[in-house]
Amino acid sequence: MNTKHEITNRYDVLIVGFGPAGAVAASMFGQRGHSVLVIDRMTGIYEKPRAIAIDHEILRHFDNMGIAEDVLPFVAPFTASQHYGAQGQLIRRIDMVPEPYPLGYTPSMVFTQPPVEQVLRRHADSLDTVTIELGTELIDLTDTGHEVVATLRSSEGEVRNVAAKYAIGCDGASSTVRQLAGIVLEDLVFDEPWLVVDVQVHDAALEKLPQTSAQFCNPARPTSFIIGPKNHRRWEIMLLPGEDGREMENPENVWQLLSPWLAPEDGDLWRAASYRFHALVAHDWRRGRVIIAGDAAHQQPPFIGQGMCQGLRDVSNLVWRLDRILKGQSSDALLESYTTERKRHVRTLTGKIKAIGQMICERDPSVAAERDARILSEGGGQPPTITRQEIVPPIEEGLIGAEGAPGRGLLFPQPAILAYGETVLLDRVIGHDWRLLLDGRKVSSDDAQALAQTAQGITVCTIAAAGSADVSDGVMHEKDGVLANWFDRHGTIAALVRPDHYVFAGAADIPTLRQHLDDLQTRLA
Repeated sequence: MNTKHEITNRYDVLIVGFGPAGAVAASMFGQRGHSVLVIDRMTGIYEKPRAIAIDHEILRHFDNMGIAEDVLPFVAPFTASQHYGAQGQLIRRIDMVPEPYPLGYTPSMVFTQPPVEQVLRRHADSLDTVTIELGTELIDLTDTGHEVVATLRSSEGEVRNVAAKYAIGCDGASSTVRQLAGIVLEDLVFDEPWLVVDVQVHDAALEKLPQTSAQFCNPARPTSFIIGPKNHRRWEIMLLPGEDGREMENPENVWQLLSPWLAPEDGDLWRAASYRFHALVAHDWRRGRVIIAGDAAHQQPPFIGQGMCQGLRDVSNLVWRLDRILKGQSSDALLESYTTERKRHVRTLTGKIKAIGQMICERDPSVAAERDARILSEGGGQPPTITRQEIVPPIEEGLIGAEGAPGRGLLFPQPAILAYGETVLLDRVIGHDWRLLLDGRKVSSDDAQALAQTAQGITVCTIAAAGSADVSDGVMHEKDGVLANWFDRHGTIAALVRPDHYVFAGAADIPTLRQHLDDLQTRLA
C-alpha cells in the first residue's frame, strides 16, 4: 500500500470498472442507500458494439431498477437461430419458449450496447450516494482486515488513497483487481481464433441476408450470423490456421469474408475485431473484502450470447448479500456462497456452450457429416428444436434449500397480475426482496395470515387464478396461469424466492414450508 497518501474518503463499496456489470452494481447498491465510488480508467463509453444478447432475466433486473423503459428502444427480440450442416442442410433450430412468457418479457433479445450502456451509466449517476470518477486508474489495493484501501491515480497524475468496506472488480478480462488480489484463473480448455464483424446494412440489401439468425456449421469456415436491432447484423467468423487476426481485420479482407452475403456497397462496416474465444473461470471469486464479478471472474465462448448476462447475474447474486452484510443483518459468512453458486453456474453453462461451440467449430468433414446425421436422428429425422432457456442451468449448490426440495435453484417466474383493471408484472406490485409466494388454490387465508406473522422480513403474497372469486386481503389474481402451472409442475403449494429471483425452496405442504423458513433464517443470520 502507498502509505505516503492519507485516506481522502471512505465508502461502503468501491467498484472498479464502469462497464455494464459495474454500472448495474453501482445502481443496485446506490438504490439500497449505500455509498459507492465507481472508477474507470477510460473517460467514455466504447462507441462500438461488443455484447449483443440479453435475456428476460436481465431485463427483469433492469425493470426492478426502474430503467427497462429506457433500455427497450435499443432492444429487439432474438430471432430463431437455424443451424446448417456441412452440406448447407438445416439440422437444428434454437428458439424461444412460447407465450405467455415465464418472466413477462421476450425470453431472448438482442441489443445495441453503446446506448444501453449510456442508460446504465446515467441511472447510476442519478443516485445521490453514487460517486463516479472516470479517467481514474487503480494502482494498488490492500485489505487491512476491516476495510480495503485503494491507491488511485487520476488522468492528471494525482495519486490518492480511498477506503471502502468492500472492493468489487468489474474491470474486465485483464482485471487489475483480480491480479492485485492474487486470484488465478482456471482454464476450461477452449481457445479458438475468431473475427467478429458488425455491419449497418442498407435497407435495400437486407433481403439478401438470412431472415433468421444462423449458425453455418461448415467445416471449411464455421460462421455465426446474428440479426441485431434494426439494420445491425453481426458475423462471427472462425479464423483458419495461418491467418493473422489483425490482418484479417482490414476492410478488404472483411468484405472478402462477407462476400457470400454482402458487397461493400451494401452496408457500412461498423466494427471488425479479432478475438480468441476463451473458456476461463476464477478459482476464487473473493479474497477477504475483495470480490470479482463479470469478465474479471470468467470468460466464455459467445455461442449462445450469455457473456454479459453472466456478468449481470454475478452482480445480482452479490448485491443482495453485501446489502444484508452492510446493514448488519447477516455476517460476512454470507459471501461464501457467492463463489459456490456463481462458479458452479458458470462452469456448467460454459460446458454446455463449449459443446455447442465444438459442434459448430468441427473442421473434419467426415466428423461433421456424422454430427449432422446424429442431430437429425435425435429429431426423428427432422431438425430438432431446443430453447435457449433450456441451456441456462439453475443454481445447483449454495444458499438454496435441502436436496430434493422442489424448485430449488430455479429461476422463479413472474406472472402478469390483474389489478384495478390493469395488467401489471408481479415485481412491480410486491417488490423484489425475499418473497414467499403461496398458491391461492391450495393455501387457506388463515394459513397465509399465520405465515405472514412468522416470516420475518419476507413479503408474503397469495396468488389466485384468473377468474377466482377470492377477494381476501393480500390475494392477487394472475392473468395467464403462469404461476399456477409452475406450482402444478413442481408439486408445490408455495415457493420461497430470493432477491435475485432464484427459488430457495418450494414446499408441498405447510409443515415443510415452515421448515424451509426456519432453515433460511438460520442460514441468513
